[in-house]
Parts: sequence; structure tokens; C-alpha cells
Amino acid sequence: GGAAFCDAGAEAAKHGIGVNAYASTSYNVAVGGTDFADTYESANSAYWNKTNSATGGSARSYIPEIPWDDSCANPLIAAWNGFKTGYGASGFCAWDYLTMDNFQTTIATGGGPSNCATGSPSLPHVASGACHGYAKPAWQAVTGNPADAHRDLPDVSLFAADGIWNHYFLYCNSNLNDDNGAVCKTNNIAGWSEGGGTSFATPIMAGIQALVDQKWGRQGNPNPVYYKLAAAQFNSATLKTACNSALGASSSGSCVFHDVTQGASAVNCQGLINCFGNVLSSTSLSFAPAYNAQPGWDFATGLGSINAYNLVMSTAW
Repeated sequence: GGAAFCDAGAEAAKHGIGVNAYASTSYNVAVGGTDFADTYESANSAYWNKTNSATGGSARSYIPEIPWDDSCANPLIAAWNGFKTGYGASGFCAWDYLTMDNFQTTIATGGGPSNCATGSPSLPHVASGACHGYAKPAWQAVTGNPADAHRDLPDVSLFAADGIWNHYFLYCNSNLNDDNGAVCKTNNIAGWSEGGGTSFATPIMAGIQALVDQKWGRQGNPNPVYYKLAAAQFNSATLKTACNSALGASSSGSCVFHDVTQGASAVNCQGLINCFGNVLSSTSLSFAPAYNAQPGWDFATGLGSINAYNLVMSTAW
């Protein structure tokens, strides 16, 4: 639902900014989603072999990432369709609203400030009235994270694309009576199903953390270590540049996090609540899309995506 969790799956956000309640406590790891940037950059051949290997692999290297965002408000989608912006009367969202082309949606990686964890709203499904968010945990103070006194989401991200740039998860289900049943053999990938979303990314992140626990012992809440590792990376004169996801195959192999710096998780909106020019905004008075990716932590992808090997092997545990 992007930053409009109360409108998840809707054609447009109408209830302003809101986040997933379960993920927004200080005791949870909130996992956002990314997509690959190679299609946007017209660089598919640079990152993929034309045929799959015996085990089904075809990626040639690390692939640059962008926030997973299927909405017309996504500035990269707007540019791909020939528009300078997604917002405003001449923006892609206004055109898409007239044609109902496939981008009227709030489907995107979720993130934003905790804003209604306690108290009662004055408007149904809107963070308003006596609403207050969870307090910012001390470990979340890191480059890019705003001094907003709130617990902010997400913490980390992993690939979650569902096909908008022709990338998605392939999965099999050996129960052939299931609607998505397919024989789980790598030489039959053409028969597998496809899907995406943070419903994939979240259990994969749990699996990566299980590898950490297997190597170093049970850790409990891993967020303090994630942010400690990120602070060291973001404050390093070398790594804060070398770990930029936009570098693709040229990015450093020493990164724990791939810092996603291009794209956004912005979604289209209707009405007067956190809505400016058809795009969900942190204010209704000007264009402040919710939210852009940026160097360091951001509401679109958190600390960025994970290099699983480097996270597991880190001695910070």
C-alpha cells in the first residue's frame, strides 16, 4: 500500500499516510520491497544471460535496485511513459486516470512514520485527532532517518517485484491439485507460477536471519545490529558511495546493505488528505511525495536491501 496502508490495493489513496500496525513496533523488523532497475535503464543484456543455467540461474551480477512501486505516481514509471512528472494536471496520473491504463493503484512497498499507534482518530481510517505513533527507538538514529520522534518504517528491504518492469518471483508448489501447482524441478521453470510483494520478501528476510542465528546463536531483535552496521557503512567515506545500488555490478562486494537511491514509493491519491496533484504527499499544500529514495535510510526502502552473505558473516553479532 505504499505509505497509504489504509488504502492498500485500492485504485487511489483517500485516507492519507498510514503504516502497517504489526510492523511498526520497536520489536519488529519491518521489511520493504525493491524492484530491479535494469529495464528502466534499458540495460537488460548487461545483467542477464540469454539462457538459464542448469539450476535455473541467469543473472550475471548484482542488479541495481529501485523501490517496488506499481503506481502512476512512481517518477520512473512516469518517465518511462513519456511524462516529466507523475503529479499535476499534465502528469502521468492525470492521464492514467482518464485512460485507466494499469497504473491506477496503491500497490507499492510500504513505509512511513508510525502515526496512530495509540489514541483515537477523529476521522475513520485517518491518522488524526488524538492519534500518536510509537516513539523512535534509540537504535534507529542513522543517516537519513528524520528526527521526527517516531518509529519509522521500513527497516530493510528485499526484492519484491510483481512484474511491472518484467521482474517477479518464480515459485513452484508440488501439490499439483493447488491452483498454482507446478512440478518443483529447475528444468521445468516455464511451468512455475509468478508473483511478488513483501509477502515474499518478509519470510526470505526471516530465513536470512535464521542463518545469522545458526552461525552466531539466537539474537532476539536484530534491529540494533542492523542499524549499527548501517551506521558504519553510511559514515564510511568509501562505502557510503561504493554501496550505492545504482552502481549495479560496479558496487562494492563489501556492503551489508545496498543503498537504494533512485525511484520512490509514491502512490496516486484522491481527495484532500495528504494529497497534492494526484500524488500522496506528506503535506497537502505542496508536492512532497511520500516517499522518495535517497542516500542513507529512507521511507521507501529503509536501510536498503541485504547482502545476505555479508550480513551473516559480520562479526557485529
